Amino acid sequence: MLPRGLTGRIVLAFVGLAATMLIAVAATLFFVLHQLHENEIKDSLSRQVELVVVDLAGEKPALWDTTLSQVGASIASDGGYILVQNPNGAIRVVAGDPSSLTMPSGLIGRTTTSDGKAFIYIEPSKDATGGRTIVFAVPDTSAKMALGDLGGAMLIVALVLLIVGIPVAWLLSRSLTGPMRRLANAAAELPAASGETQPLPLEGPTEVRALTERFNAMAHELASTRQEETHLLANLRHDLRTPLTSIGGFAEAIADGTASGDRAASAARTIAEEAQRLERLVGELGVVERLRQGPASLRPEALDATELLTDAAARFEARAAGLGLAIEDAGAIPGEPALAFTGDRLAVERILQNLVENALSVVPRGGHVWLRAASLRMPGRPPGISLSVTDDGPGFPPGTSERVFERFFRADPSRAGGGSGLGLAIVRELARAHGGEAWAENVAPHGARVTVLLPLSPVVPSMTKPADESAGTEA
Repeated sequence: MLPRGLTGRIVLAFVGLAATMLIAVAATLFFVLHQLHENEIKDSLSRQVELVVVDLAGEKPALWDTTLSQVGASIASDGGYILVQNPNGAIRVVAGDPSSLTMPSGLIGRTTTSDGKAFIYIEPSKDATGGRTIVFAVPDTSAKMALGDLGGAMLIVALVLLIVGIPVAWLLSRSLTGPMRRLANAAAELPAASGETQPLPLEGPTEVRALTERFNAMAHELASTRQEETHLLANLRHDLRTPLTSIGGFAEAIADGTASGDRAASAARTIAEEAQRLERLVGELGVVERLRQGPASLRPEALDATELLTDAAARFEARAAGLGLAIEDAGAIPGEPALAFTGDRLAVERILQNLVENALSVVPRGGHVWLRAASLRMPGRPPGISLSVTDDGPGFPPGTSERVFERFFRADPSRAGGGSGLGLAIVRELARAHGGEAWAENVAPHGARVTVLLPLSPVVPSMTKPADESAGTEA
């Protein structure tokens, strides 16, 4: 079972790493020390054997057993033994007490007796021993000596790991748990925060810094969303109060008989108009709710921009005529390719509806509204279709061409008309849901134009601020 805390897991990881290092170092040192001690035993035994061979060469063969017994006394006292195999194959023990009389093969190496004991042996050349095979063997204590040396070495290694590892583990744990604890505390306080929160410092490893940076962005976005919701509710209260007051006042006048005859008819028309205004406001709020789903709410289909403009102009032709205005659309040019693209029909129709209604509400009698569509390419964006609505009204007040897309923004009541203040905000958000953009500008000598760029196919919305329409090139 892993510890629940990050510090405990880091400590456990260091303990596991230290144990693995100790095992690896111990295995390596044991192998090296074992070879060193084995070579030492072989060298010591080789020197003894060389002296014995020299002594045997200066004596008569009949005295060899005596010489071997004298030398073998020291070997036997250490637990070793000496075996002699005569030319006739007979094996006899000259010194020591081995459990088996097996002659090993080879001049030098390791052998094991029947009782499982390990020995290091040397067999001199038969030319120096008169044709006899003599085996000198001593106990192989190299493993025991290596373990003895290893104990002290591993104690030093363990102390070094503790001295170095504990501070490193503590520093690493602090560098991780400190920023993570701040993140946890800030996340716990985030739901109760009423305004913009102080960004957390970017500290710790790269991954923790990235997490902190994303948390700061999320907190900023949440604060902005809360501020927008506060403004939305405040504006809704303001926009609902006027029509409700009118409806209530005129309904009361009709009910108590204060308004009668022509005045009653006028009051009824006012009530109907305010009710339609409320209905438009509710409809636009429904679009705003749908926009919260982003591109997932779109239902793309093949569309023709020219046909959409023609249909929009036809829908508003009677209303424009009643206001004494002219509405014109640029129809399809014979021989030119169709301005086809893929988009959500309802969304695009809503865009054109809001733009035309906004234009009709500000153009004075005798004015004009023009609807245009064209292919448009802009730097950093895929090719698309531009839909623009131009009027010869008063235009946008200076410095408001960007703010007109904010919800409920009214820079000039003359351009707001009787609308809710959501029309252009919905236009831009619908365009961005397609991966496009919308912008507004004044035109000479007077009037305004709002242009919507829609890609040929819906793409992920871009956060890049749109360039001016003049930066694009119409095809």
